[in-house]
Amino acid sequence: MSDITDQLIVSRDNGIGFIQLDNQAKRNAMTFDMWQGIPKVLDDFEADDAVRVVVVSGRGGKAFCAGADISQFEKNRSSEDAVEIYNNTVKAASDRLANCSKPTIAKIEGFCIGGGVGLALCCDLRIANDVSTYAVPAAKLGLGYRADGLTRLVDVVGPSFAKEIFYTARQFNPTEALEMGLINRIVPRAILNTYVNDYAQTIARNAPLTIYAAKVVIDELIKSDGGDEARMARVVDDCFNSADYQEGRKAFMEKRKPQFKGK
Repeated sequence: MSDITDQLIVSRDNGIGFIQLDNQAKRNAMTFDMWQGIPKVLDDFEADDAVRVVVVSGRGGKAFCAGADISQFEKNRSSEDAVEIYNNTVKAASDRLANCSKPTIAKIEGFCIGGGVGLALCCDLRIANDVSTYAVPAAKLGLGYRADGLTRLVDVVGPSFAKEIFYTARQFNPTEALEMGLINRIVPRAILNTYVNDYAQTIARNAPLTIYAAKVVIDELIKSDGGDEARMARVVDDCFNSADYQEGRKAFMEKRKPQFKGK
């Protein structure tokens, strides 16, 4: 993927696709090129059957992501047309990550601020170290968030905590983030990498079609209209009609670990 910015470090290892944000001088703040690159990386991962799980993290260990790189605002938000292009690019990247067909994990170290919180919320799971920090400081900057920027936060933490995050604009520690449901796990910083890799491996060993079906059904159920029932039924039927279902039953009877192929 030679057309991907060098600020996205992309790798694969043992069934896991890794995306590392690499803008360390600015706490891994997202540049326009980084937003543009995310859909391309995910397209590549989705086309690779060997990749079962995607892990998104910030390089350097001090920050997951500090939001948008404001040094680019003069260039990328200098006119109404430029603002529209920028916003559409951010939305496309966020939606692409949220709708990735493979399970996604945000590995959070250090600062997770503003758009970094939004990026983490696009992942299915969020696992953080014990010195991580969270904030959406919009109210300290005088800027507003549109509905599409708030929906995922409300879906994850609920309206009351979402209001607290926005009203106070303060920093929250990992314990507070866990209590709100903003993150799934707190892990000591020394073992975070090993923990997340092992966690991802656990998921990768399971049946891909079952995981995909669960993701689709859960995401459909939280939609305001109740979701697409036909789509939910279809992905469940795909599980029962798969070779993996036969393999799972056979492995259970033979008292061995199943070898799932995603087919």
